[in-house]
Amino acid sequence: MKIGNIEFGQNPLFLAPMEDVTDIGFRMLCKRFGAAMVYTEFVSAEALVRSIKSTVSKLTISEDERPVGIQIYGRDLDAMVEAAKIVEEARPDVIDLNFGCPVKKVAGKGAGAGMLRNIPLMLEITREVVKAVKIPVTVKTRLGWDCNNIIITELAEQLQDCGIQALTIHGRTRSQMYTGEADWTLIGEVKNNPRIHIPIIGNGDIKTPEQAREAFNRYGVDAVMVGRATFGCPWIFKEMKEYIFRMENTCIKDGAEQQSSSLSSLPSPLSTFSPLTLDDKIYILEEQLRINVERIDEYRGILHTRRHLASSPIFKGIPDFRQTRIAMLRAETVADLTAILEECRVRLKPDKQ
Repeated sequence: MKIGNIEFGQNPLFLAPMEDVTDIGFRMLCKRFGAAMVYTEFVSAEALVRSIKSTVSKLTISEDERPVGIQIYGRDLDAMVEAAKIVEEARPDVIDLNFGCPVKKVAGKGAGAGMLRNIPLMLEITREVVKAVKIPVTVKTRLGWDCNNIIITELAEQLQDCGIQALTIHGRTRSQMYTGEADWTLIGEVKNNPRIHIPIIGNGDIKTPEQAREAFNRYGVDAVMVGRATFGCPWIFKEMKEYIFRMENTCIKDGAEQQSSSLSSLPSPLSTFSPLTLDDKIYILEEQLRINVERIDEYRGILHTRRHLASSPIFKGIPDFRQTRIAMLRAETVADLTAILEECRVRLKPDKQ
């Protein structure tokens, strides 16, 4: 699988761009644990053109997280083109156009998934951005505005004709927001369209290693993008990659799974990692906190990190976790947040449960 000159290998897993989630510390950890591609938080084109400090700060990337994409959104043609030029100066590997965000403050103003109600403008913006920059341009969008306007099969061809080099499809309409289930059959239809030659990246409801493997095998997508399942769980990429690698190199004989004779000669993409313990995972979350504080500042670094901590699945074994979660979300210093994590470590020990 390839975007521009970037080679991703087989069955790559991407980290989805998410507001207030995909900060630099989180991206770097996801990359370490196997994400083939990471994206910044999405960036408002109009705010970027106006040089709003908080928006410009989102363009900060590290060499350690490459390949990395910066995603922009907006509804004004000139602002989107100018923002793309500004983003290019930050030297990401790709620029992604957000035509899929369903939240009211974005889509309700005609940007993000709101573009699904104005396809001519979406296509014009895409064409002009592609012309304006030299790095690969990609798009992320949804199936359509609502169930009566499912347009993705035709739209995919139109976007490809505009010159994009990959397309990510979330398997819901805008009206669904994040309710119901993602419809991967339509993503598969786009991928299997003989006219489509760009990579198709599937997104929506990928929460487990088994679901990630099924997305590749059943629907034939070139890559799988993982979003909400990564909250407080950057190691999910390691778990998914190891499972896919093991299953793809296992043959079924006499109803029992046995490793194929060729497996021992194949290098595991994560062979240097040993299984992660609970202690390991808490140390990783503490490291995320340290990275964000060092890269941003203590106040904003904590704000970025504590949402991940409060959402992490590793704390589900703590009785009455609600009060601990509230304490996490209220912590204002690194010392306070670290102390809460260390208390959780003690409470999760087998002899404490």
